[in-house]
Amino acid sequence: MLRPAMIEMLKPDQDCYSFVVAVAKRARELADEAEEKHEIIDEKPVRLAIDEFADGETSFDREHHAS
Repeated sequence: MLRPAMIEMLKPDQDCYSFVVAVAKRARELADEAEEKHEIIDEKPVRLAIDEFADGETSFDREHHAS
């Protein structure tokens, strides 16, 4: 199970499906960035993306775009 819980990270106007899409998009970005820099990442990209959302480093809007 992922911690923190997804429901704890969502704002009242956000839905879980949009959150999952945003996390997946950010995870792909992280993996691509690491590959371009020839870096090895210790954590899985999804875990890193979730941590970014939990820490407030990354957010998303209703159109599923991570920012």
